[in-house]
Amino acid sequence: MSASETNNGFNPADVQGNILRGYRYGRVRHVMLEIVNARLARGWLSATVSGVEGVPPITTEEHWDVKPDSCFNIAFTVHGLRALGVSKASLRTFPDEFVEGMDAQAVKLGDTGTSAPDHWPAPFDDTAKIHMIASIHADDVEHLDRVEGLIPGSGEYQAFKILGARDGWNFNGDYVHFNYHDNISQPRFVGIHDRDRFPDKQPLAPLGSMLMGYETEYEGLLWTIPQPDALGRNGSYNAFRVLAQDVEAFETYLDKAATYLLTDPMADELLPPGDEEKIGPGMSRHAALREVVAAKMCGRWRNGVPLAQSPDTPNPSKKVSLTDLDYTHGDRCPYGAHTRRANPRGGKIVQRAANHTRRVVRRGIPYGDPFDPAKPDGKERGLLGNFLCANLAAQFEALMCDWINLGLQDPRITGCNDPLLGANHPETSWFDIPLPSGKVIHLEGLPRLVHVRGGAYTFLSLIHI
Repeated sequence: MSASETNNGFNPADVQGNILRGYRYGRVRHVMLEIVNARLARGWLSATVSGVEGVPPITTEEHWDVKPDSCFNIAFTVHGLRALGVSKASLRTFPDEFVEGMDAQAVKLGDTGTSAPDHWPAPFDDTAKIHMIASIHADDVEHLDRVEGLIPGSGEYQAFKILGARDGWNFNGDYVHFNYHDNISQPRFVGIHDRDRFPDKQPLAPLGSMLMGYETEYEGLLWTIPQPDALGRNGSYNAFRVLAQDVEAFETYLDKAATYLLTDPMADELLPPGDEEKIGPGMSRHAALREVVAAKMCGRWRNGVPLAQSPDTPNPSKKVSLTDLDYTHGDRCPYGAHTRRANPRGGKIVQRAANHTRRVVRRGIPYGDPFDPAKPDGKERGLLGNFLCANLAAQFEALMCDWINLGLQDPRITGCNDPLLGANHPETSWFDIPLPSGKVIHLEGLPRLVHVRGGAYTFLSLIHI
């Protein structure tokens, strides 16, 4: 980092959209592109910024009165910037982790075993060829197809080679394949969001936690802006991840855990006999214990109600906020629960100064058909995830390594991985559920539930070339 005066000249027209505020479309298509003609590519990219008929304009942070039929964004890998002719001197001003790429950080991120880059399918099996990722957001396939058709990927004026595409779509509202309500809690930004509209005990995040050139959580310090200034300022880094979710393994593990708890006397404190109706009407004890374990693993009930607000039921008698909460003792939300590990909020952690410094913006959408437990099909399904931040090493990588996969924020969970997202192995994995009495239910044998199927580090910037 370098010390500098904070730049307060924020202009939403200088920032790509979907970073500070989400689009909320029902579908997305991420198109992986290789630059095959740098001159034509530069001309076409300039047209996406300046606005030329027949070229999809890059959507910015500017406010719209009428929601457009589609939104369009472009992110560049280091290989793409190099292919466009960005100088070596300029590339040296980007941080090492971006230049080296996501695949080089595999061990740090927990991308090992079946999630290792040498198991990634095309086009992620050769990340050096992925120069750009174009993202199209719309509510129907027709608009996705129309915008993709405007990318010059064939014919006389071919600028790019389309290496592949990944489609995602919402189903059943904002639920993901593990059947949790998602897209609930995101950072809100100073000068962008009205705290009264988004009640949350977390402080508003400074723009510099997402964008280059603005105040960060660290007083008097800014992240170094890649040069030239027109390239780096107002840019944001993104960790694009294709995350396959093993829903069958997840549901099987819940069955196994609930069966074990039926024999554990401490389960009567976790779920007092007779309280099954609080979990769901007509639920058996086994079914209710499954949902309690699912909630403890996540930190929220599957309908999104946080354990910190309602530890005993997903259907509290009084309405509770899904975002205005904090963490105290682990008998409400376990110290090792996914939401608490990923964002400890104001809870006590070892790295006390880091509580609010590793927040990332998550823009995720499912891919693949919903899982039907009555008809297991073996098909891949999961999440297309974008994890946006101003510094990959200090935010995304530190989050994945220190908190998700090592549990360094609390000695009570150090040595175990995140129960949902972590690089677990049944032989060594464990998850603790603290009880109000001080006793702890110790669960073992968690399988790896999320497998990485590809990804890339990218940089989002309005590049005038």
